[in-house]
Amino acid sequence: MTGPLWDVLPAGWLVGQVRNAATVTLGKMLQSRNSGSDVLAPYMRAANVQPDGVLALDDVNEMWFSDAELEQLSIRAGDVVVVEGGQGGFGRAAYVAEALSGWGFQNSINRLRPIGDFDGRFIAFYLIALRASGFIRAYSNVVSMPHLTAEKLARIPMPMPHLEEQRAIADYLDREVTRIDTLIEEQQRLIGMLRERRAAAIEEAVEAVRTTGQRLKHIIRSVRQGWSPQCYPWAADGIESWAVLKAGAANGGVFRPMENKELPETETPRPEIVVTQGDLIVSRANTRDLVGSAAVVDGDYPQLMLCDKLYAFALDGAQALPRFVAVVLGSRRWRDKIELEATGASHSMLNVSQSDIINLPMPVPPLDDQRRALSRLDEQTAKIDALMTETEQFIELARERRVALITAAVTGQIDVHKM
Repeated sequence: MTGPLWDVLPAGWLVGQVRNAATVTLGKMLQSRNSGSDVLAPYMRAANVQPDGVLALDDVNEMWFSDAELEQLSIRAGDVVVVEGGQGGFGRAAYVAEALSGWGFQNSINRLRPIGDFDGRFIAFYLIALRASGFIRAYSNVVSMPHLTAEKLARIPMPMPHLEEQRAIADYLDREVTRIDTLIEEQQRLIGMLRERRAAAIEEAVEAVRTTGQRLKHIIRSVRQGWSPQCYPWAADGIESWAVLKAGAANGGVFRPMENKELPETETPRPEIVVTQGDLIVSRANTRDLVGSAAVVDGDYPQLMLCDKLYAFALDGAQALPRFVAVVLGSRRWRDKIELEATGASHSMLNVSQSDIINLPMPVPPLDDQRRALSRLDEQTAKIDALMTETEQFIELARERRVALITAAVTGQIDVHKM
């Protein structure tokens, strides 16, 4: 009995498909107007279903439903919601622990309603493991955008232990996954404190060399901006093929080349916007905390291109060191200036224009002073950065442990009654 996650299942376990365990229902297309007798109601959408089975219900949208639609598209305790499509989010699944009375769901969501006594928690855990394995990505329809349609979702093979075993597995995973998640949260809080300490060190470094500066544009030799082709929704393994950076590539002063999307063969590469070592990369559009984030390209990436949400500035090396400018732009004083200039409908996604960025005031002390400031900063942040890296690695290992534990439990590789 082989399947997506198993070679052999325990004796007594059956193999079926998702449709044998739950009914699959696709949500409603977005309706912005009242057709006459509709009611305005909150609805579940892809953004509400986060990775690792987390439901994020603080940001809620509303649309119009008929009474019949709200009854048909209800969300009850015990249901499972699965993202149908979207870049990077398709296949995310979450268990609904409490009924969402009066809610419906959009057509970016498939609802799984367990048949009979089937445990929705077991279904959700299985789908979480399946997505982490890469099966969902390979299985989904990928044309211009990947989709895990209701029909495809319903036909996914799945193990079907008897009800008592499903509940035992789900109870075990509820306990163990909660412990892992709590540990991850503690480590994330530690990273938050370390970032605050690092930010304070940056403030001191910038304040120590404040000068009556000039505008950023006076030390820029050239400006490039990327494009926005339709790319695959997952990052390339290495930079062996042509790829386009994402806005998160300039994050907190660190250049992250793996924040990219692979360019499809149907798109023509644009060598003129390939990043160059020493480029100052600045994020044009991002969340409140990251809009205007800057980082320096630290190597040669001959097939890695800018996206439309990134600027690349080539600086006048006789006046300024790119890393010094990146440090200044990352300081709280300049972050506040950038946020003040940024525009957007909400703080979840803001934009800052090229004009606003290049017209920022910029302290430009002599190069030797810039080097000394960076040297002092490196001394102060070396231990902080090492601890942050160590903590991030611990979190990554904990997440891998989480997936491995879920996979082993839902496929019967571990006896949860003995754990």
